[in-house]
Amino acid sequence: MNNNQQQRGFFFNVDWAIVFVYLALCTIGWLNIHSAVFDERHPGFMDLDTNYGKQFIYIVVGIVTGIVILLLESRFFSTFAPVFYGIAVVLLVVVLVVGRNVGGNQAWISLGGGFRLQPSEIAKFATCLLLARYLSGTNVRVTDPRSFLIAGAIIGFPMLLIMLQPDAGSTLVFSSLLFVLYREGISPYFLILEGLFIALFVLTLKLNNLIYIVVGLIVLALIIVLLFRRNRKALPVIITGLAICIAFVFSVNFLYTKVLKPHQKVRIDIVLGITSDIKGKGYNVNQSKIAIGSGKFWGRGYMQGTQTKYSFVPEQSTDFIFCTVGEEWGFAGATVVLGLYLFLVLRIIRIAERQRSPFSRVYAYGVASVIFFHVVINVGMTIGIVPSIGIPLPLISYGGSSLLSFTIMLFVLIKLDSNRMGII
Repeated sequence: MNNNQQQRGFFFNVDWAIVFVYLALCTIGWLNIHSAVFDERHPGFMDLDTNYGKQFIYIVVGIVTGIVILLLESRFFSTFAPVFYGIAVVLLVVVLVVGRNVGGNQAWISLGGGFRLQPSEIAKFATCLLLARYLSGTNVRVTDPRSFLIAGAIIGFPMLLIMLQPDAGSTLVFSSLLFVLYREGISPYFLILEGLFIALFVLTLKLNNLIYIVVGLIVLALIIVLLFRRNRKALPVIITGLAICIAFVFSVNFLYTKVLKPHQKVRIDIVLGITSDIKGKGYNVNQSKIAIGSGKFWGRGYMQGTQTKYSFVPEQSTDFIFCTVGEEWGFAGATVVLGLYLFLVLRIIRIAERQRSPFSRVYAYGVASVIFFHVVINVGMTIGIVPSIGIPLPLISYGGSSLLSFTIMLFVLIKLDSNRMGII
């Protein structure tokens, strides 16, 4: 490829569909933040004394960052993946020492002037990058135990540091990268096992009686043994699985009673129906559901939401921004927003499958997994079907760290895809 062709590639081989969705979601977010925290003393969209003014700056910085990324060589990202990962790990350690506590989580580094950096957002991008670098290496097979353990360590180390903050929401985001490992060849039984662990987690908290659960697991194991009684090789696997499940049940009980903070336990209890506290810890979710329900089909109209206008929903410009969409834009508007996310995720998967480079393919699946998890959990929080664990809605929630992190993730993907006929 000569220099002229390479320069044309910067602008003519870009996936403009993703760029369009990116700009649409950023605009939707900016408008909804303006509505959610509107201040009559600062009516201007670009007033830097307001969150909507700051979000405009974040969007401009994001667009500039995206352009810079498109001007870089594609090899830059695979070459410096360990560096990005190392920087993210260092920042995750630094935040534990000098970080600012917000909402019970020591997850922010103050930059002055009202601006803050959340290292866990950077870690998501860096982990996707290094995981892609490792899994695309020579003689690396995720089905090989050694390769699987190293890939697991790449994902697990940031999770451990983030859990120490403690930020359960951001920690759980990294578990979505299991789908990347599945795409690269691990057995689907790992996904089934993850589903089993989720079920055991819920049952352990709901039943609050470990004896019943352990007996149930033993009975289930006996049934499986009877079904596979002619396959003697299956017996050690069944016994090992039973032991792991029982150990998991006891670890969940220990985590819930000894590790989780009181406010985190209350949020889980509310979602599981163990307790009701609509005037306390359940207030946010209850008001969010009222706001979304009041929007009906077409919504109340921009800047006309009563729950939004009178600040009945806390954190409405960040974690609960989707209830602003539901109240003011109604079911129709919420469907459009979710449709944009669905199109984005499916488009990224399509991009992943057309890559010639394993590095680009693995990275694309990492980006799709993280975005999908964020959307499902955030929307689930606002309608009360998952615990309120405090993760933003990609590109829509207020926050510079989140917006820039997703911007970098997407534009690196766009850059890699623009060079898909080359070698990374």
